[in-house]
Amino acid sequence: MENKFMEAMQFRHACKLFDENKKISDENIHTIMESARLSPSSFGLELWKFLVITNDELRAKLRPFCWDQPQITTSSHLVVVLAAIDDAKVQSGTIEKRFARWGLEPEQLQFYLNLYANHLGDTLKTDENIYSWTARQSFIAAANMMTSAAYLGIDSCPIEGYDKEKVQELLGIDTSKYRLTMLLPFGYRVNPAKPKTRLAFDEVIEFIN
Repeated sequence: MENKFMEAMQFRHACKLFDENKKISDENIHTIMESARLSPSSFGLELWKFLVITNDELRAKLRPFCWDQPQITTSSHLVVVLAAIDDAKVQSGTIEKRFARWGLEPEQLQFYLNLYANHLGDTLKTDENIYSWTARQSFIAAANMMTSAAYLGIDSCPIEGYDKEKVQELLGIDTSKYRLTMLLPFGYRVNPAKPKTRLAFDEVIEFIN
């Protein structure tokens, strides 16, 4: 199992061009998306959403707003990673509902609501602060999607090069509720990956005993 996982880590690279004739199976795309759903998030609140786009016409419209990157249209599936805004606010009611999933007694539920509100006092003051916080969590889910895809022999490419406002407008995203953090295309590579170039283990890893 360990060797297969490391093989997946070696396999994964930022694929710049996908084979348009090869499509990911429904089973595999569901596995990839399930890895996002099961990802860790602060307080276990899952303040994110994922749009899976296969519509060719829509992706063709998106491409000019994404620095004309071919991954947008050549991939099998394009995942839009969104960070929640309104749901993060205590007054939205979402936080209480998600804490309540734990089967808490009323006083325990109130304890967690107070802890959340107090701990994130500055974060919850503005939508920009909330976005900064929830976006970071969405990156965890994105990383898990890419790793699970690689384990299945499926390529990906994290994309942050885009006109955020225009992409959000085209997709009809209500930015009071969600904001774009990443575009994540999945598919099968056309060209072989170049050998990985990474810093040496000892340069980036330090054990403190």
